[in-house]
Amino acid sequence: MFYLIAAVAFGVTAAGTAILLPLLRAAGMVGRDRNKPDEPEIPEMGGLSLVAGFGAGVLLAIALEAFVPRALPVDFTALLAGLATVLLTTLIGVVDDLLGMRQLVKALLPIVAALPLVAVRAGHATMTIPLIGQVDFGLLYPLVLVPLGVTGAANAVNMLAGFNGLELGAGLVAMGALAAIAASRGQVTALVLLLAGIGGSLGLLLFNWYPARVFVGDVGTLSLGAILATACIVGDMELAGVIIILPYGLDFLLKAAHGFPSTGWWGVLGEDGRLRCPPHGPVSLPQLVMKLAGGIRERTLVLVLVGCEALCGAAAIALYLAR
Repeated sequence: MFYLIAAVAFGVTAAGTAILLPLLRAAGMVGRDRNKPDEPEIPEMGGLSLVAGFGAGVLLAIALEAFVPRALPVDFTALLAGLATVLLTTLIGVVDDLLGMRQLVKALLPIVAALPLVAVRAGHATMTIPLIGQVDFGLLYPLVLVPLGVTGAANAVNMLAGFNGLELGAGLVAMGALAAIAASRGQVTALVLLLAGIGGSLGLLLFNWYPARVFVGDVGTLSLGAILATACIVGDMELAGVIIILPYGLDFLLKAAHGFPSTGWWGVLGEDGRLRCPPHGPVSLPQLVMKLAGGIRERTLVLVLVGCEALCGAAAIALYLAR
């Protein structure tokens, strides 16, 4: 049953992307691939098909539980609240891709998207913190920590982006690690959310891997962050979420130190096909890797960053298995 959820999400996303590509190009929804010699125009907002696949996977899980008794013992309330949060975050991404938003507005709006999770008091207010022990956050958890978790994850994933396959590659590794933890702890509702996200991400990665034929857009990056945060909250995996978000956090700190630049985050492409850190950098984690490597090809850069995420995912899995 679980594999079926991922398969449906994959199929809907892959088919949806194939249909969406010419429509996006015809509508002028394109962006320049800054890390290619001729900076080709690539269709954007491919994340729409990812969300469609994710939604299809979640709705299938709901249908299975409703019509096949004991097929998937999910928490309907938490699952629907999680779906609503992801869809509201998707709407924010659509508006930003179409109309553009001020950075501060885009950073804060996911707090509103978290309201469905707040309303049903998803998650557990008591968390185990290393070196401290169990801490009961009471109302602080649903009213403050949940909204901050959703907006923090959505914006962090949105920032560590801009290279072919990076957003989906790192997102897949993060969701895979969380899915392994959820499965080992019997967190079925979180597992459903993650499998739907994994299937959708794989379907879109077919078109987004180097050389990309479509960009995910803010609609895709914000939604990926919302899926990660929602799964951590619903599945009582907040500590795993903190570990998995570490590469994104480092990227956030580098960009914060430089005033969150909206341009100049890409590399300088040399005649040898390698990306190098600009003189004013590094202003991001990818540029830091470029600088340390002394020049690196885009595909290799993405693999290095995905590998960093894999190390964090492995650490999270090891920590939870040891508990």
